[in-house]
Amino acid sequence: MTQELRQQKRGRRIAMTPAEVDAFLTAERTCRVATVGPDGPHATPLWFVWDGRSLWLTSLTRSRRWADLMRDARIGVVVDAGTEYLELRGVEITGTAAVVGEVPRGGEPCPELEEPESLFARKYFGGDQMVHDGRHAWLRVTPSKITSWDFRKLADLR
Repeated sequence: MTQELRQQKRGRRIAMTPAEVDAFLTAERTCRVATVGPDGPHATPLWFVWDGRSLWLTSLTRSRRWADLMRDARIGVVVDAGTEYLELRGVEITGTAAVVGEVPRGGEPCPELEEPESLFARKYFGGDQMVHDGRHAWLRVTPSKITSWDFRKLADLR
């Protein structure tokens, strides 16, 4: 069963196109992940990769974030960039996180992880091989809604 992605309603004039979202999420390096725990919201920065369909996170399995997501798979993720007002741009993803592969990840063959691990190794370590430390595991974030903004487009609206 595939879930239909909800369309962005507000700010459509400054929204990124799907190609711009893909390029932005491919280039940026740090996201902010928000989970819901028994004591309320919890937000943390993480590295990530985007495969054009899902956001992939590698998380410590002994973290509050991991414990939160094992109780409640709902997740919010923001990736943003820019310093000055007319440079601000970003993507917000809401959806669910699912564990993929072994927990913790030790490097056993997992066809579903070949692409995200290769993307991650190239993006952050400059090679094709992922190093497994036995403390992290993979989460695939399946978006239910993607909202984007690019304030650089405001100059075109004047």
